[in-house]
Amino acid sequence: MDDARVKTEIDDLFSELDQLLKNTDVATVLAGHGINISLALLAADGLHAYLRGDKAQAAEDLGTVAEEIHARLALSRDAEKVGPS
Repeated sequence: MDDARVKTEIDDLFSELDQLLKNTDVATVLAGHGINISLALLAADGLHAYLRGDKAQAAEDLGTVAEEIHARLALSRDAEKVGPS
């Protein structure tokens, strides 16, 4: 497979993933499992950037996602320690 074909295949895949994650039904199911769609989209963008060779953008996007997930986990753990009010 040549470079152009690989790029096209990857771009098409991420376009489909973007559409899937923006689908209201999919977003509702994922949100029910505690998945933030905005973070999922940003994570996908970060991976897509990495696969395109844009490592700086990938690092920024994936770093932001990691920070947000860590922050949300910490809040969740703190809420569990306090218990219901």
